[in-house]
Amino acid sequence: MHGGVWSSVQHRLQFASMAVDLPGYGNSPSITSYTLDGLVEAVLAQCPAQMDVCAWSLGGLVAQRMAHIAPERVRRMVLVGNTPCFTLRNDWACAMPVATLTQFSAELEQSYEVTLKRFLALQVRGDTAARETLAVLREQLFARGRPDADVLHAGLQLLLHTDLRAQAGDLKQTTLLVHGQHDQLVPPGAAQWMAQALPDAHLHVIAGAAHAPFLSHTTGFVDVLHEFLKTFA
Repeated sequence: MHGGVWSSVQHRLQFASMAVDLPGYGNSPSITSYTLDGLVEAVLAQCPAQMDVCAWSLGGLVAQRMAHIAPERVRRMVLVGNTPCFTLRNDWACAMPVATLTQFSAELEQSYEVTLKRFLALQVRGDTAARETLAVLREQLFARGRPDADVLHAGLQLLLHTDLRAQAGDLKQTTLLVHGQHDQLVPPGAAQWMAQALPDAHLHVIAGAAHAPFLSHTTGFVDVLHEFLKTFA
């Protein structure tokens, strides 16, 4: 998704904000080396010298890595529907089966739009406002053009192979973890793990929400965000 997916939140914020398109999405050109560090470098080039970072899903991996390699740039973090590791490992159960992501990657070759819409449906599964949230995601999906299939494949590879658990204890930024109670992509156990592993983390689980709580429960999400930013100045 492009940065426009945050518009309903931005309209309600009491703080100055900017929504960034990750490389290859929306109005942001792709990058030659589609690695996590490459994404961090591209995003930092668009951002002010110091900032609070609010990031969702794949964007949360970028935020975590950014906070690790450029801590002087990141004051506080808000990680939404996030995890240090998206896929199951022998020692990591609160994640997706590898087969789920590899299947999406294979199906992109066969049916691009149908596969993307199926992925959106997985993001809202279990949400009390699933129908309305899915409508918003589908409306936004191609609002800034169609992401290239190669970019989508590269993003899926990052989800498959990235594991940032080892660096969690080094992230000194005060961090708010916002997670949907019924998240099917990132089980709440991942957020609970991060709440323990990060030196200064605060977990808020939104009842009835799935993977996109800032869309399905916008008012509650913004209230929690404002409280966090005002309390931990």
